[in-house]
Amino acid sequence: MTRRIHNFNPGPAALPLSVLEEVQAEMLDFRGSGMSILEISHRSDLFGEVLTETRNRARRLFGLPDNYRVLFIQGGASLQFAMAPLNLLGEKDRADYINTGTWATKAFEQAILLGKKVRYAASSEEKAFSFIPKTADFDPEARYVHITSNNTIRGTQWQTYPDTHGIPLVCDMCSDIFSRPVPVEKFGLIYAGAQKNMGPAGLTLVIIREDLLGWNPEAVMPTLLRYKTYSDHYSMYNTPPCFGIYVAEKVLAWLEKDIGGLENMAALNRAKADRLYGAIDATDFYAGTAAKEDRSLMNVTFRLRNHDLEPLFIKEALAAGLGGLKGHKSVGGCRASLYNATGMDAVESLVAFMQDFERRMG
Repeated sequence: MTRRIHNFNPGPAALPLSVLEEVQAEMLDFRGSGMSILEISHRSDLFGEVLTETRNRARRLFGLPDNYRVLFIQGGASLQFAMAPLNLLGEKDRADYINTGTWATKAFEQAILLGKKVRYAASSEEKAFSFIPKTADFDPEARYVHITSNNTIRGTQWQTYPDTHGIPLVCDMCSDIFSRPVPVEKFGLIYAGAQKNMGPAGLTLVIIREDLLGWNPEAVMPTLLRYKTYSDHYSMYNTPPCFGIYVAEKVLAWLEKDIGGLENMAALNRAKADRLYGAIDATDFYAGTAAKEDRSLMNVTFRLRNHDLEPLFIKEALAAGLGGLKGHKSVGGCRASLYNATGMDAVESLVAFMQDFERRMG
């Protein structure tokens, strides 16, 4: 087999090896069709089965009640930053946002660009987004409260979701989707690009409560920006991201069958993160950048005390088969993304490298 490294990339990110092998095996002949999944019609019965299987697996993993719809859209979370306020906010409606970093800021900016009445109910900008706000000034008349569940750049994550006093949460769950159980009843809308924990780039999963589909019926917007379009047409109004849906079905099957569901996945993710954070905290050579109580299980951000050593650390790590450890360009430092498909073996290899690097450079 071709040499593979331990992949700590923040997205697109690691996929389960067994899924990649299944995709490889089926690439030229999907289910006896004599065609690749890349070639079959999205209107065919074969693809219809894939679409249904993917939707049903997502429903089972999240334990979705019957009044939630599962939609497959394109455009990533960046498009959802606009679609959510377009669909959910009328001319006189208001919404609250909680600002925990770059992507939360971008979501807010899109709502402002569309002329929507939104405001920050809380923010962690005062400390460079190194923590999750513990209190918020919610508007009781807000249509929704928007949060970003996990912050890939700053390495923070909501450990428990905020009590909004019945106001539905709208959540960008791109970087921790399917990493742990979710109390779905708190959410009116969940959206996530697939490229971190679910599949390849190009697919966006949207989970929406049925009663929100028609919240803003008077709005004038393109047909493909309406959630109701995707719901009414089974995500088939136009050609969907077929390959992304196909791979996502295999990843969700891996979560269901091999891992045993989201409770088990959450335990594995906790063990991986605890191991790496433990190694960081055990020495003065490395330092975590996020408040300990808010540390992300998905994106472990850290610095070397001697910042000048970081480029060498990243270079030598890659040579040792540890890829994707460079921090985001806006903050620098190092980042190890521990998404579902990144195993404990990868974490142990990284810890061993970190210890060796400290012995040689400390």
